[in-house]
Amino acid sequence: MPEPAAPDLVWYASYGANMSADRFACYVSGGVPPGGARANPGCRDRTPPRDRRALWLEGGVHFAFASPMWGGGLALYDPGLPGAAPARAYLVTAGQFADIAAQEMYQAPRADHDLAEVVRTGRLVLGPGRYETLLYCGGLDGHPVLTFTASERSTDVPAAAPSAGYLGTIGRGLRAAHGWSARRTGAYLAGRPGAVRAWTAEEVAAVVEGSAAD
Repeated sequence: MPEPAAPDLVWYASYGANMSADRFACYVSGGVPPGGARANPGCRDRTPPRDRRALWLEGGVHFAFASPMWGGGLALYDPGLPGAAPARAYLVTAGQFADIAAQEMYQAPRADHDLAEVVRTGRLVLGPGRYETLLYCGGLDGHPVLTFTASERSTDVPAAAPSAGYLGTIGRGLRAAHGWSARRTGAYLAGRPGAVRAWTAEEVAAVVEGSAAD
């Protein structure tokens, strides 16, 4: 059976702050996201995404480690968690996906990845960084759905509460992608490991309501 060809276009599935179109645009075109503390250099190819979709990823999201951009815990995806995680997918080139992944690790975009291997094996570990494990999450309209996360399971790392600014950005994107109310968004995010006991659903809903529209 022939090896799968490297895809030209992929769906990048975001489950965290990049669900906000404004925040994601800084990865493509460069700039400092609203509420962020660091500038992104942007992709080598600054063409906007060709499409965007709301979707669900099998598994769940948790908060751990620490974000230099936002402060507080980082949103990470664990396909082994029960349930499904709401996400937003952007149709980008394979090179743009590599550049987005590099910027998540505060690296300069400069190299492509063997995405054919990710599609074939389901997982490719590029390094020990928080977002250096690439995952294949199925297909959509003839293109692979890919995301990235940490190599560790959620049970193997200490939980860390996310910051208000981070939750506001995630919530803004979640509402725009899935059409959720602030109340539903607050309940979802406050129930994620790492946010539990640090935030109430009402507190997160208030943060989300005070966040600018996506």
